[in-house]
Amino acid sequence: MITNPSTSALNLIHSAQYKAADAAHTLATLPVAKDEVGSTEFSSTDMLKPILSLKEAELETSAAVKILEVDKENAGALFDAMV
Repeated sequence: MITNPSTSALNLIHSAQYKAADAAHTLATLPVAKDEVGSTEFSSTDMLKPILSLKEAELETSAAVKILEVDKENAGALFDAMV
């Protein structure tokens, strides 16, 4: 199967968006203090994985944007070469 860079970049953005939404939901549902409703076994290390997932999503989105920029430049160069 042949895919173009734009399709790959859009798939990467979609994946990053899902990852960020999942991580944000996880962070939002964690209890902050022991007297809050929820788990009394809260640890600040519980926040580490979702925060890292948010950073991964940011990096994946940046990579996808760079892919789109290069694809746009390549398309422009191809049109310039044809003229």
